[in-house]
Formats: sequence, structure tokens, C-alpha cells
Amino acid sequence: MRSSQLYRRTGAVMGVLLLLAGCTDPTLKNTAPEDSAALETIIAAVATGWETADGAPFRKHYLDFPGARYVESGGQNDGLTDLVEHHVEPEGDALDGLDLAFTNIETHFEGNFAWAIADVEVKAVIKRDGSMLHKTGYETFLFRYVEGEWKVVHTHSSTRTPRH
Repeated sequence: MRSSQLYRRTGAVMGVLLLLAGCTDPTLKNTAPEDSAALETIIAAVATGWETADGAPFRKHYLDFPGARYVESGGQNDGLTDLVEHHVEPEGDALDGLDLAFTNIETHFEGNFAWAIADVEVKAVIKRDGSMLHKTGYETFLFRYVEGEWKVVHTHSSTRTPRH
């Protein structure tokens, strides 16, 4: 074997070894704290943001990234700006006395990833006709630990009018 071939093969083997060394489980590096209270604080801030039609808690606690989607009752918002400007803020014009309650929150952690599942109840008066809105269901929040903070990366809400 010529020395140039030996150098290339050695270089290729070293490259593979370096690549494998960098492919360790990312959750083992910089593992996030399993802090249920932190996630519940974010969820409470989000509820307040909905109730007051204020996008600030969303901009603070949601990770704004290409491909982000937030799903609610069969509809979805593409990205954080779409969620805030076309859903959160306009609800202040459409609803009066919005009351959003997240209860029975369960949190789960896997390294730098976490999720929370909550019961949700929504009550409000629809301004255009004075009718009462009342829905119950469930909400799922997905979180990623980024630069020392938990950030919401996806939500999915499913609600319906409760049966009496």
C-alpha cells in the first residue's frame, strides 16, 4: 500500500471516529433541570396572555423557529408571529371576559425535552352576539431546554362544548 493511500484511509478512519464521538446522546450533555414548577409558571403566563390578548408572554416563553406550528380545535397557526398576531391579540376584540383555566397539569421530562398535559376550560362572552362560549378539553405543551430556559416549541389544544 502506498503511503498516500495509507494517509487517506487513516484520515477517513479518524474522521469517522471523530464523528462518532460527537454523536453521543445530546440529552446527556447539558441536561436540563426537571423543574415542574418552571413549566407550570410558563403555562400560567400563557393563560394570562390569552386572557388579556397580550402576545408578550408568548414571545418570551415560545421558541420562535421555522416550522413552528400551534394547533387548536382543528385550526393551526404557522409560527409565533402568526399565533400572536392572528389568534392571541384578535381574541381581545372578539371575546369579553375570557377565562382560561389549565388544571391537573402533568409534566414529564426526558433530558432537554419535556411535555405537559393539562385539562383546559375556556369561558367567555362572544362580543358580536352576546352568546356564552364554554368549552372543555385538553392541551399538550411541548418544551425544549434552550440556553438555560424551557421554551414552548409546540402546543395542541382540543376542546368541545361540555355535555350536561
